[in-house]
Parts: sequence; C-alpha cells; structure tokens
Amino acid sequence: MNTLAPRRDIVRERLGNAGAVLALLVLAGLALFGPAGVLAWGEDSTRLNQYEHRLAELRDRKTELENRVQLLDPDNVDPDLASELVRRDLNVAHPDEYIMEFEATP
Repeated sequence: MNTLAPRRDIVRERLGNAGAVLALLVLAGLALFGPAGVLAWGEDSTRLNQYEHRLAELRDRKTELENRVQLLDPDNVDPDLASELVRRDLNVAHPDEYIMEFEATP
C-alpha cells in the first residue's frame, strides 16, 4: 500500500502538469489565432483604413450636400442652380438653346 500512494501522487502530478501545459497551449493559440490575436491585427488595420477612406468620402459628400442645401435656401435661391435643376428635371429648354452635358470629374 505504501508503494501505491507515491505512484498515485506521481500520476496526479503528471496529469496536473499536462493539464497546465495544455491550458498554456490553448491560451497561446488564442493569443496568436484568436479574434483579437496577433494575426488578426493586420486584417483589423486594413479594415480600419478602408473605413477611414469611406468616412472621408462620406464627409466630402456631406459637404457637397450642405452646399446645395444652402444654395437652395427658400429665402435666397441661387438662380443658376435653380435654372439648372428646372432644365434637368423638367426638361424645360427654349427651342434655340443647345444643351451640352459634361461628365463630372472627381
């Protein structure tokens, strides 16, 4: 019986060590390959750059729209813009006018 007790203690110790090593390996794997791991940082930084680029485009578009809203203020409408909108949306033009369309450049 004395020989079984030390053998049981050795087996328990080895199982405990194996469990600890396994837990460390799982944590290391998550640190490398997990959703917030080292390898995910590159993907996250790429996605962040894409979002910042899209945000800059949306801010530019917002500035353009704010300018158009200001030009279409009911108390002080810009006559050139009003004429452009009426001619474009309602197809109103004099018979002696030539309409030339240009592509907008970004």
